[in-house]
Amino acid sequence: MHRFDVLVIGGGHAGVEAACAAARMGAHTGLVSFDLEAIGAMSCNPAIGGLGKGHLVREVDALDGVIGRAADAGAIHYRMLNRSKGSAVWGPRVQADRRLFKASVQAQVRAQARLDLIEGEAAALVLEGGAVAGLDLADGTVLRARRVILCTGTFLGGVLFRGEERFEGGRIGENAAIRLAEQLHGANLPMARLKTGTPPRLDGRTIDWAALPEQPSDAEPWTMSPLTPNRLNPQVFCAITRTTQVAHDAIRANLHRSPLFSGAIGAAGPRYCPSIEDKIHRFGDRDGHQVFLEPEGLASHLVYPNGISTSLPVDVQETVVRAMPGLERVTIVEPGYAVEYDHIDPRALTPDLQLRAIPGLYCAGQINGTTGYEEAAAQGLVAGLEAAAAELGRDAPRLDRANSYIAVMLDDLTLQGVSEPYRMLTARAEYRLRLRANNAATRLTAIGVAAGCVGEQRRRWMEQRETARAELTAAFARTVHARELVDAGLSVRRDSGEKPVAEWLRHDGIDFDAVRPWMGALPEFDLSLAEEMAEDAAYAPYLARQDAELRDLRASEELPLPGDFPYAAVPGLSNEMIERLSAAAPTTLAAASRVPGVTPAALSALLVHARRHQSSQRAA
Repeated sequence: MHRFDVLVIGGGHAGVEAACAAARMGAHTGLVSFDLEAIGAMSCNPAIGGLGKGHLVREVDALDGVIGRAADAGAIHYRMLNRSKGSAVWGPRVQADRRLFKASVQAQVRAQARLDLIEGEAAALVLEGGAVAGLDLADGTVLRARRVILCTGTFLGGVLFRGEERFEGGRIGENAAIRLAEQLHGANLPMARLKTGTPPRLDGRTIDWAALPEQPSDAEPWTMSPLTPNRLNPQVFCAITRTTQVAHDAIRANLHRSPLFSGAIGAAGPRYCPSIEDKIHRFGDRDGHQVFLEPEGLASHLVYPNGISTSLPVDVQETVVRAMPGLERVTIVEPGYAVEYDHIDPRALTPDLQLRAIPGLYCAGQINGTTGYEEAAAQGLVAGLEAAAAELGRDAPRLDRANSYIAVMLDDLTLQGVSEPYRMLTARAEYRLRLRANNAATRLTAIGVAAGCVGEQRRRWMEQRETARAELTAAFARTVHARELVDAGLSVRRDSGEKPVAEWLRHDGIDFDAVRPWMGALPEFDLSLAEEMAEDAAYAPYLARQDAELRDLRASEELPLPGDFPYAAVPGLSNEMIERLSAAAPTTLAAASRVPGVTPAALSALLVHARRHQSSQRAA
């Protein structure tokens, strides 16, 4: 019998972050995977980051996670999305070499102290007294632990679909976790099915690249992780093509052969990344849809056509792709497919991602109804930190909607649930100005250091950064007279007087580059810190307003709502509100305010009753 503090099931992005985070916290951790050589594999698009998702990657990295450094290790194309808007909603994204990304993940996992890798099938959970106590492997091995984290991805009851073909599996060529799915269904947990998909993989040697517009890698030398000082790999270009009317006609003529339309798949798919069948069916007036041709590696001829996820039969897929410019003679190496899988209603989880019905059992990733590597990694990080902290009697890092997109996602999942695969979007965060991708380290790394989940290398880097911040603060405090700015060609009133550099940054048309000549010699450190501080100065009035809102929010957060709170006894709550609040089980009044359908009047009534309830509990 083997004993651990924490066990993690699954070697995908959620499982890797969960296992490494728990081990960094000091817990003896075991990571169980079907195939240890598949740990860190990118099952869909070999890209990391994007709109909203890039924020999550930077936050996981700020807490010393794996995904950011692995993204840089594999990056062959960097692109900052959404540059036409303010920096708060910019989305850092990299196209990664699959082989290099996986190699980096595996190297980080194998180098992690207190982490054991265990190859085998997780057959069944060991339960004692209604709580988790370990795991039985299919070969009869028993692993004991009071904290188990499920990171099964699309492997839990996974079924693959391609036209009339149907296979069991979580991704092509790999087994599904059928026995574990049966046990969870038998426990009467609130479960449902979701669907995702992947496009065909193309042979890049058969693409007419010269006929297509190129999309180069960004020239600016930014990286995903500040611990990556410079780019490590040669950069390649992506290309852009479009679907055509011929392709659309072929899809419409064969919708009856798609499992999405034949009824073979009944689960909802991701709204923000629909299949090409969905696009043609729902947007019939469009004459074409953009498709990005993204190389899968420096030593690979495979190309990922981003934008045509499909489960159509192979012959239809060939007709569709060959109807696109530049792909007239293309060869499909691996046809696209859809996968339908089990997920748990995330409203059955507490904010630390622990199942209420089975104490000690945590869930992270697609099992919670999310989609994407980045969402999975962020949940895995939290589940690993929380499980280790609970087992070791310590506090996990305190995350909330004001300091992280990670907390926004967890809040959305555990309070509102999902009706389709959840994807992080910047619009979901009410404090976007505070939660920029470029200030994740400032927001979170010190919190991670205090919690003990940050390694020595990042801790030293953060100390050097704070030293540089002190010097930059003095530079931003230097005063400049308006006359000097006007003489330099900047558009300000000549009679505006003298102000610190930080205040001039609040004027339209004045940015960091404009004021840099008046800041003196800057400390030799990452220039991104100075740019971050310049943005803080520019946004200062808005951030001050948000600070006031946060004080009110945190005042209400001090009022707890216990799990057995008697919502039915609160005057003024409708039956629907009682049902929603009971199902969501918010832990604070602030969390209750985010449950859909709860009105301001209902919150007022809840506030009064919650205070009375708290007083009666103290008196007792």
